[in-house]
Amino acid sequence: MIVSPILFFVVCAFLLLFAAFGMARIALGPTAADRVVALDTINTLVVAVMIVLGAAYDQVVFVDVAIIYALVSFVGTLYIARYLEGGL
Repeated sequence: MIVSPILFFVVCAFLLLFAAFGMARIALGPTAADRVVALDTINTLVVAVMIVLGAAYDQVVFVDVAIIYALVSFVGTLYIARYLEGGL
């Protein structure tokens, strides 16, 4: 392996730190749209962490789970946006 496995975990730590900033935006966001955007950002960071961990452990299953999670997250964001627009 060319890249040290420690580097993958450092990247995951930074991504989780950024997710913590997103959680702060969810807690402090003045509008519902801000909270939805923060939630979508956290979901994207979770997908990135899954892919990085899949590369670190050399397991394809992490990428498969990340793809399914991203799809469910996208559909959930669409439903929340539709609800906020008053379309339900």
